[in-house]
Parts: sequence; structure tokens; C-alpha cells
Amino acid sequence: MACDPFQLSECLRRHAALIHRVARAYARDAAEREDVLQEIAVQLWRALGSLDPGRRESTWVYRIALNVAISHARREGRHRAGRGGEEPLFTLAAPAEAEPGPEVELLQACIAELGPLEKAPVLLHLDGNDHAAIAEVLGLSVSNVGTKLQRTRARLHAALERRTRTEAPRTEAPRTEDRRHATG
Repeated sequence: MACDPFQLSECLRRHAALIHRVARAYARDAAEREDVLQEIAVQLWRALGSLDPGRRESTWVYRIALNVAISHARREGRHRAGRGGEEPLFTLAAPAEAEPGPEVELLQACIAELGPLEKAPVLLHLDGNDHAAIAEVLGLSVSNVGTKLQRTRARLHAALERRTRTEAPRTEAPRTEDRRHATG
């Protein structure tokens, strides 16, 4: 089945935020994120004919995006050779988002420490998907999703505690009462 460029363009527009979240979670820098975004767009284009109208489009997009991102992370490993000068096949504009606060940045850093297969259910969960939807996207049982999320939640909690303990304690200015006694 031939791909309709308009259909692909609309699909990319509708799911830009989802696609960017997946790419951001699996890429270490902007250049790698662009590579992952390109791969996702190409795979969506190739698979557009397989979209089942009886299923949610977002589930289909998630499945493809996560498979591409996980494969990319495995393939690239931690030894990425620089590639440059390639022209992107598609341009996927990042959705307008507010800058994340320090708490969100801390959580993102902890999620980045997870393995590629641990990230997927967390991303889906943080995106508001219930266990059944996560199971459908990942091809797991609902109980397996619950178990994976519980274990990953414990690892994230420990990572958050470790990071907040190692941060330098904030020094507060002495209260007015304390200053009076100090000069006193």
C-alpha cells in the first residue's frame, strides 16, 4: 500500500509530543535525538499501511517509536561515532513546552540511568497510560506491566534519594531573631 505523504505528515503532527518524549528519553544529545526522530519518522512511513483502524493510532505510534528508540540505543551503545552532514528526510517540530523545573530535570536524569527496556513502561505510565494500554503497546501481560513498573518505581525512588542526598545542602540566611542574638 502506498503511503500518502499528507497522512504521514498529519500523523507526525498529531503525535509530535509523544515522539519527542520517546526520542528525548533514549538519546543522549541533540544530534542523537535528531537521528532517533528521523528513524521513527521513516519507520512510521514504512508501516503506515499496517495501521489498524480498529486500534488507537497513539498505541501504534508508541509501539513503533519505542521499538526504533530501543533498537537505536542498543545499536549505538555508549560508543557513538560522530556522523555529520546528513540531510534529514523529515522535519518534526518539537512541541512548545515550558522549560522543565528542577524536579522534572532530576526525574529525567534518573530515568536516563535506566536500561532501554525499563524506560518504555515508565514513559508510557508518565504519559497517562493505564496498565492495559501499556501492555498493548509493549506486547506484555497487564500483570507483567504492573511488576515492571513496581520494580522500576523502586529503582527510581532509590536513585532520587541518592541524588538528593548528594546535593549540597542549601544554606539559609539567619532569621531575624538569630541575627539579634548574634550581635547582642
